[in-house]
Amino acid sequence: MQGKKHYQEKLFTNFQLSDRVPADNIYRKLKETLDLQFLYASTAKYYGKDGQKSIDPVVFFKLLLVGYLENQPSDRRIINISSMRLDILYFIGYDIDEELPWHSTLSRTRQLYDEDIFNQLFKQVLKQCIDKGMLTGKRQAVDSVFVKANASMSSVEDILEDGQVFTDQLKEGQATEGDDHLSDKSERQKTQKRSNANRASATDPDARMSVKPGKVTKLNYLSQLSVDTSSYVITSIGACHADKKDNQCLDTVLDKVCANLGDHGLEVKEVIADANYSSSTVLQSLVSRGITGYIPNTGTYKSERQGFTYNAENDTYQCSQGNSLKFIGYKDHHGVSKEYMSKRSDCAVCSVRKQCLKKSTYKTITNSLSKPLFDDMHKRLNEAYGKQMMVIRKSTVEPVIGTLVEYLGMRKVNTIGIELANKCMLMAGIAYNLKKLIKYEGKSFLQVIMSLLEAFKSSRFYYT
Repeated sequence: MQGKKHYQEKLFTNFQLSDRVPADNIYRKLKETLDLQFLYASTAKYYGKDGQKSIDPVVFFKLLLVGYLENQPSDRRIINISSMRLDILYFIGYDIDEELPWHSTLSRTRQLYDEDIFNQLFKQVLKQCIDKGMLTGKRQAVDSVFVKANASMSSVEDILEDGQVFTDQLKEGQATEGDDHLSDKSERQKTQKRSNANRASATDPDARMSVKPGKVTKLNYLSQLSVDTSSYVITSIGACHADKKDNQCLDTVLDKVCANLGDHGLEVKEVIADANYSSSTVLQSLVSRGITGYIPNTGTYKSERQGFTYNAENDTYQCSQGNSLKFIGYKDHHGVSKEYMSKRSDCAVCSVRKQCLKKSTYKTITNSLSKPLFDDMHKRLNEAYGKQMMVIRKSTVEPVIGTLVEYLGMRKVNTIGIELANKCMLMAGIAYNLKKLIKYEGKSFLQVIMSLLEAFKSSRFYYT
């Protein structure tokens, strides 16, 4: 017989959220796994003893986590989603008839708490991952990704434009009261190259113009993160200005990683990164830290000078025609470099002069003082183990970045300023690590094999 459902809303009902949330639900697992009681003591300094009660700090951070886990970091969307989901209400500790906080409360509280509170939460989740045996800390893969700022290109304007106009006119002796600057302004805008040095966003001054190859220019932040290669757990994450180069950020990343892992007795021994992180400063920093790097040298590096042989004893280069290039001094060329130069008289009668010198009258060779470090890196990456490290980097940190951007709300920050952007990225990293934590069931067979292989390679019985 055909059934027909008749619905009439009950005036009273007996209902428990815990009965309606399945045991395998992610928010039920998080509620059982995540202990945030330390937040009460950490955030007590932000509140007085009088006035209305604020949002519960634990509830606040749980709501933020919901936004990233649901890939909806908008404060308004977080409240809307939470109000309609039984599992989320159970996770944050609200009943179905309780009114949730206003979305503006999330924004105000995010600005109220210092970055240190967010870092404490990140370290707390990382500690749980370490205590569970998920990571060794030995090898870290580092990479970066642009994260769109909460500002459009239409908000970009010239910095001190009117002052520059007046200065230019003073130099020309043309500055008079009431002059029309519009024509000069438009002419300068045509000739002036658009850059972060002379333009900034009026909406978010910390955002920087940047562009990926083949893409349009946008206002972005640069997210730098490191991932443990044994477990894909994020060991550090944070925001940098998007006009910074990766090699300028690596020292800061390593400081964070070493601090986060060092608190638990873990030591970083190897770092893998792409060629954007290569520089003499980076290589010197790795040596001083006792860390072995696997970072491809930049495109300007040359392991050998074609047609020239280096004589270490005399510190000279000798060309294929038998002429010498002697060391003439140091030069500031992307860092301190050694410069070698040939004699004009030798080059004047050389048979390969046109091919070697082109329009110059003598030959110069410039080498960075850190060339031995670049040579060691070149040799290391051409060994079998070094080539394997490059494969591991691609299969480790790049998928993590893809997950953060596509599924954990890190495509764009909905806040203003680099400090708040850093908090958003920390929360995205926390959400990612929590998902790894609740899914972890011990090492997989492949991980065990890889661990045994690495142990064998480090033993004295292994030869390359």
